Amino acid sequence: MNVQLIRHATLWLEYAGATILVDPMFSDKGVNPPIPDSGDERRNPLVPLPGKPDAWLAPDAVLVSHLHRDHWDEAAARALPKSVPIFCQPGDRDAIGSSGFADITEVRDSATFQGITIHRMDGRHGTGEIGRKMGSVSGFVLQAEKEPTLYLAGDTVWCEDVKAALDTYKPKVTIVNAGGARFAVGDPITMDEDDVIRLVGYAPYTRVAAVHMDTINHCRVTRDVLKARLSAEHLLERVVIPEDGDRL
Repeated sequence: MNVQLIRHATLWLEYAGATILVDPMFSDKGVNPPIPDSGDERRNPLVPLPGKPDAWLAPDAVLVSHLHRDHWDEAAARALPKSVPIFCQPGDRDAIGSSGFADITEVRDSATFQGITIHRMDGRHGTGEIGRKMGSVSGFVLQAEKEPTLYLAGDTVWCEDVKAALDTYKPKVTIVNAGGARFAVGDPITMDEDDVIRLVGYAPYTRVAAVHMDTINHCRVTRDVLKARLSAEHLLERVVIPEDGDRL
């Protein structure tokens, strides 16, 4: 298995002989408005892509966790070939299909692709009323012969759904969307530094990589903040924090 962090939650995954593009966001720096009610007026994305998107436009499949603009944007929908197989959560097929894509599989429980089993996991994109307004989100567990089990947690806070995914599949590698994204009021809607620490303590058997930072204006936990907190807790060796473009 090889994983490249492209930017934010966008990953290029080489797994069991297939290439899978995860949550593509290909917008140029600053072309999108700030996240509303975030208390930060910087335009998104905050940083450019680490290279030309052409390098990531011919995957064997695309995996979309949910349809928020920082996980599936117009630039990606325009650029990707309309014949590429797309796997998504239930309810997102029509929106993706409206951009011309025809090979779309809604993963309710599990699906298979070229010898890879894709299990859909639930998550909580925040708590209380804000979490309900954010809508449904999904994570995915990937399994294949002679490959480590991989858990892509998606846009979720630490919750019982994440515990259930860890308990059920005991993933060798877990990629979490950190950044502590939040609005001017309310709790975080993605994992912050406390949530990452909780996950590491709960599942010492999994190698954790933290992404989803330094790209969207309402993500308050930067890479530097997370590194400092993990270092203070003597957990820095347990979590990989890649830069944009890094390969793991």
